[in-house]
Amino acid sequence: MTSKEIRIGLSSGLEARPAAMLVQVASQYESSIYVESEEKRVNAKSIMGMTLGLAEGAHVKVTADGSDEESAIEGIEKYLSNQ
Repeated sequence: MTSKEIRIGLSSGLEARPAAMLVQVASQYESSIYVESEEKRVNAKSIMGMTLGLAEGAHVKVTADGSDEESAIEGIEKYLSNQ
């Protein structure tokens, strides 16, 4: 299992459209991927779970567990930090 704290660099934060894109990015990986903020933990592969509503500059903890967990964390970080 791999975890990393990531700063959201998306100008609109993690609202509906960016959350849907995050689900698409996460779904490319075989690993289980979760995004945590404060006391909420959601499945990054489920649009129904993407109810965090985080603004640009917020920090989240991303955890991946599986055969491609390191590349999953890198991909999620690249998307969330808007690189």
